[in-house]
Amino acid sequence: MAINTFKRNELKFLLDDEQFTNLMPVIHQYMNPDAYCIDGREYGIYNIYYDTADNYLIRTSLEKPYYKEKIRLRSYYSPAKPDDKVFLEIKKKIGGIVTKRRASMTLEEAENFLMLGKIPPKSSKFIQNQVIDELITFLNTYHVYPAQYISYQRSAFFGKDDKDFRLTFDRKITTRRYDLSLSEESYGSQIIKPDQHLMEVKIIGAMPLWLAHALSELKIYKTSFSKYGRGFKDYTISKMADNGLYVNTRSSSFVYNSNPINGRPVVADIGFALK
Repeated sequence: MAINTFKRNELKFLLDDEQFTNLMPVIHQYMNPDAYCIDGREYGIYNIYYDTADNYLIRTSLEKPYYKEKIRLRSYYSPAKPDDKVFLEIKKKIGGIVTKRRASMTLEEAENFLMLGKIPPKSSKFIQNQVIDELITFLNTYHVYPAQYISYQRSAFFGKDDKDFRLTFDRKITTRRYDLSLSEESYGSQIIKPDQHLMEVKIIGAMPLWLAHALSELKIYKTSFSKYGRGFKDYTISKMADNGLYVNTRSSSFVYNSNPINGRPVVADIGFALK
């Protein structure tokens, strides 16, 4: 968790309980638990995603462009106190390669930086100051506000032979678009089923053959999944339904119940499909 910057591929898979249980012996054979998985236990991750008033960052991301970026505030405590250490992160994806840069500061410093433009104190670490400068540029480009809370329970592993190879399992992925502060408890709506686990394979090169064989044997297939994206889709669809709209989740359209003039359905584009 102390890493300030990295560049890698990220592959995502949704597993059910049976697939997860059958995969774990293979994982333990080739990987070690993350240092934060004390005694093999999960740990919590708590995030606030920031976006523009019109949700430009997530709407752009859902269009799957060659280049996309997002900003989030992350804590490993819940609820976080003003003097707790948090991480302000910029995550970018360029042609399938993910880069993440993050700076550490207190929750109070981070919220003052994001909402009031108060720059955190200079650090003795060059990388920290470099990331702060990048964050300043980002915040000068986009006027962002707290948009979505996302938390989950994580199990993490790293390769016994390749310490840069990481694999994580997330469950109880919880989201809300109110009470947007890390000083609040973790609560909200679940965006995957109770028996599902989101696995992320984080690699610099090719996937190890032992893992590829295990995934094939267990019929575990790669998927496209964004926690922020899924939460935003669910929120958008719920809001449309509240306004009397029918949403076609297999295409990027919603349908008004009827045109008030001729009684025919009215279709409009929402820019994404919920798969």
